[in-house]
Amino acid sequence: MSETQNARPKVGRAWFTLFTLGWIVLWTAQLTPLQLLLPLQLDTPDSEAGWVRGVISSGIVLGVGGLAGVLAGPIAGALSDRQSGARPKRRPWALAGVWIAAACLLLTGASTNALGIGAAWVGVCVGTAVASAAFAAMIADQLPPEQRGAASSAASSAQALGIVLGVGAVVLLGLSIAAGYVMLAVGVALIGTLTAILLPDPPGSAAAPHDVANPQAQGPASLGGRSLDFLRNRDFRLVLIGRLVVNVGNALGTSLFLFFLLYGLRQGHADAEDNLLIVVVVYTVFVVVASIAAGLISDRLGRRRGLALAATIVQAFSGVILVLSPTFSTTIVAAGVMGVGYGAFSTVGLAFATDVLPSERDHGRDLGLVNTAAALGQLLGPVIGALLVALVGGFWLVFSVAAVLSVAGGSITVLARERRTPIPHATG
Repeated sequence: MSETQNARPKVGRAWFTLFTLGWIVLWTAQLTPLQLLLPLQLDTPDSEAGWVRGVISSGIVLGVGGLAGVLAGPIAGALSDRQSGARPKRRPWALAGVWIAAACLLLTGASTNALGIGAAWVGVCVGTAVASAAFAAMIADQLPPEQRGAASSAASSAQALGIVLGVGAVVLLGLSIAAGYVMLAVGVALIGTLTAILLPDPPGSAAAPHDVANPQAQGPASLGGRSLDFLRNRDFRLVLIGRLVVNVGNALGTSLFLFFLLYGLRQGHADAEDNLLIVVVVYTVFVVVASIAAGLISDRLGRRRGLALAATIVQAFSGVILVLSPTFSTTIVAAGVMGVGYGAFSTVGLAFATDVLPSERDHGRDLGLVNTAAALGQLLGPVIGALLVALVGGFWLVFSVAAVLSVAGGSITVLARERRTPIPHATG
């Protein structure tokens, strides 16, 4: 941990409020289609074989979009790192990302076939990945270590809040699929633009001090050499892999909930949509509570690794519950357990990643990779889940693999070495 990072002044409530709003609108735009709108668009309930084809189509669309996001996030982060001079460093990328996402959400809602839906969804994923990379880089750019857990909990809590706000609005207002996409597009364009403009964004020269952790990586000539720093840094590499695997495990347990209610528990479409909202609300409440608690505890202790492992074990237990007793009542219980585990891991894992960043000069690129690892896991989960459903014609294997991957991702994360950060305590 560099002296430059420790010397950064604390930010106030206004910063956290705007930062949280930015993440809420990004997660809402990305996860509402994933949870509800895309499955409804791609559902094929005409026969027993037909509904499996709908699951597979949904998985492919989400997976292709995830791969596009994997490329777009780190590239946008790296390009914003190179920004110098008096111009803002992250804001242009945040604005470009939210506008791209808004336009492509409208295209997704207007599309009527799987190919058109998939192509437009790629644009949504690219836009949200670009904006997410810009917002994530602000954590390392502007915050001292003792506030990074709180900022990470804001981003993690926003993920759960985004799901419940988006799904709740569509279901409770009785919106059509097309109207749901219009609502998301307007929200991400307006709120995303507002937060990107109002959040402080130091010019490139002020936000990118010399690389004290890697002095030989200074200067334009070393740009190519620094581009693979994260591959050479063992701890950061392990955190990335662990974050990806845990998020795949989480997505296996959450992304197919609508299909699970429809075809695993044999509920009608109207009941399944209403019950999906109940499940999402329960999941959200526990994610938010666990995210806030884990972020504050990790900031106070200056420790992240042990909390991350414990969180993944809790998440894994939710999959075990659904394998042993696949009923709607146990689905509610599993949603709460999963919310506790994922909320805690998402917050602590992101804060842990900011602690082991390999380069002071490349926050945008490296935190773009961290955010992309989480997003990729959420978007690869449906692809893997669709294949598992097709393999056995049911959902028990999906939840079993979700449990295994959750523990595996936590085990990989704790292999990274923790850098204990001195945490200042108030004396008043």
